[in-house]
Amino acid sequence: MGARWTHLRAVLFDLDGTLIDSAEDLARAANAMRVDRGLAPLPLAQCRPHGGSGARGMLGQAFAVAPDHAEYEALKREFLDRYEALMHDSTLPFAGIPAELAGLSAAGLLWGIVTNKAERFALPLNQALGLGARVVVGGDTTGHAKPHPAPLLEAALRLGVSPQDCLYVGDDERDVAAGRAAGMATAVATWGYLGPQADHRRWNADLELIAPGDLLKQLGLA
Repeated sequence: MGARWTHLRAVLFDLDGTLIDSAEDLARAANAMRVDRGLAPLPLAQCRPHGGSGARGMLGQAFAVAPDHAEYEALKREFLDRYEALMHDSTLPFAGIPAELAGLSAAGLLWGIVTNKAERFALPLNQALGLGARVVVGGDTTGHAKPHPAPLLEAALRLGVSPQDCLYVGDDERDVAAGRAAGMATAVATWGYLGPQADHRRWNADLELIAPGDLLKQLGLA
């Protein structure tokens, strides 16, 4: 391992847009709601950049509603139920992710998932996709969601490592903010959803990852 990272004991990952490509299934759930209401489905290209924002992002695109809208909570419940029924249809790990996770394990590093996705989705996806995360902390695990540091600190606690010995990898500015607030090093997965017009270089993460597998190289493991 590179000299800069000799202290590293664990790597924590965001889920959607970092480990797995779930945008198509998220978009299909939103489009099913549109079709039922007599609206045309939206193109995946329009929905994809908002995949990391889950229900908020998809409903914002599909119906132009924000969480403060009077109908938002009802729409959110419907969206989540629809998504749960199809979330395994198209979602897969990004190419190169299984090998990267295997490489971390082979190097003796622990790894886990910290996502704003609720446990009802994150836990089954970890199992069904064979990711094998030792810990999965969802957006509803601690009562806080990113960018609050509590979920990351909970993952470090469950792994039995100091936050200062962890690296957090994500594809959203809130991931970098949460990692920094938790006292962890941070990395940006630039293959992820990032969000429209995002300038990830302004987030000041410790590492910029161009493609899955780049993490092993930058840690000096490949």
